[in-house]
Amino acid sequence: MAQEGHSGENGCLLGDQEAVLCSCGQDKLTRWERLKKSKAGGAWACVYTKPDKTSFEMRLLDVSNKLGLLSPWIRNQTSDQHMLNLVKLRNEGRLRHISLGLVALTFCADYDPEADLYEAQCSHLSVPWSSLPQRVLDVGFAGRWWILDSKMKEYDVNDEEFKNLPLHMQTTQPPSVREVEAIEKLHKDSWLAVQMENDQETNIS
Repeated sequence: MAQEGHSGENGCLLGDQEAVLCSCGQDKLTRWERLKKSKAGGAWACVYTKPDKTSFEMRLLDVSNKLGLLSPWIRNQTSDQHMLNLVKLRNEGRLRHISLGLVALTFCADYDPEADLYEAQCSHLSVPWSSLPQRVLDVGFAGRWWILDSKMKEYDVNDEEFKNLPLHMQTTQPPSVREVEAIEKLHKDSWLAVQMENDQETNIS
């Protein structure tokens, strides 16, 4: 009877272990399926939001309009030179656009494809793909053109404007907490009504 009791307990333990192993295996499968679905969803989102040639030209037009509204003394030289280079290549017909699945690339070519030059039409003289990394001008990913956006940071700040200032005036630091509180107090006090001296004298009398 004791042996039968022990065998029954062992059978229950084995059954519990099998159930635990099955649940762990199912959990691993569900995690793997979720991971595959999340990767597939992320790849689909990247492909769906990948910018195209038209979006690059629209972004370039927007950038040139923003810089055109600024005085040459205010424009950031890095932003201005990058924009002028892209516009020059576009006017010459040398901008190319290629889609690589998840990302898009904009690069420069040597000639306009519609040019009637022998160098432009001969396939044996075309630019090799090995030189593509040196010709890339921008990378399109997740609905943005990253290099153009990075070049446009602080496009309205000309660093050359401040090169003749003293060193302690060329850089600025954020104000401290006390300075912020003092500025806020001055701002609040500026909204208070101004009391005239005559009113104060009548009140005293």
